Amino acid sequence: MSDRHPQSTLREWRAHISQPLALALLGGVGLLLGLAGPFETLDHLSIIPRVIYWIWLVAACYSAGFFASSLQPIRHPSWAYIAAAGAATGAAVSVLVLLTNLIVFQHLPEWRALPEFVATLFAVCWIVTGLLHMLGLHFAPQEQVAPRAPPILDRLPFNKRGSLVALSVEDHYVRIQTVKGEEMVLMRLGDAIREVGDTDGAQVHRSHWVAWSQVTSAKRKGDRAILTMATGQEIPASRANLAKIKEAGLLP
Repeated sequence: MSDRHPQSTLREWRAHISQPLALALLGGVGLLLGLAGPFETLDHLSIIPRVIYWIWLVAACYSAGFFASSLQPIRHPSWAYIAAAGAATGAAVSVLVLLTNLIVFQHLPEWRALPEFVATLFAVCWIVTGLLHMLGLHFAPQEQVAPRAPPILDRLPFNKRGSLVALSVEDHYVRIQTVKGEEMVLMRLGDAIREVGDTDGAQVHRSHWVAWSQVTSAKRKGDRAILTMATGQEIPASRANLAKIKEAGLLP
């Protein structure tokens, strides 16, 4: 099984797809295909619907490939990665293209032609995955250099220093929780949050800050939410902070 969490992949996709260069490339490829009208789309669609069709298909297939290849189990770049990522992408893209064509054209390939049609899509996905891999732009997110440890960890004993999970206020103390333990420190929550460094997270309640990567599930409870952390702890999120949780991809 892949060790990548779907919510983490969703956040990475949103950050990637919102980049101007990515949008320009996807839109440009879709526009060129729309003008050229390959695969008989020139005969079946007028110019505006054809351009929309191809821009949608390019963006949707790219996104499907991003998710499929990111969630497949092989993480290290290799020929095995290309095979697995290409197969996962091919499966996702095949379903997407067939559904799109069924909606747009009310038509699917005949059963005798379907294997060849799907095999062509798989072959294209393997070729594209291989080319992107060789260019260093393959779908699987690149390994990031480990960021500097958050300054707040300097307040903890060595045996409790690890990835931050949450910060919680208790009286005049802040309970600093990591994957290796927790410690009560006399300080204000605002000061503690300023010391989390590059850790991706947010204050979700007046008494709680959480690291997004340590949230294993989120559920609505009335007009609020409950976040379950990797440590098993449940942390309440106030109504005013629901937008942050939705933006992080943890709630619909």
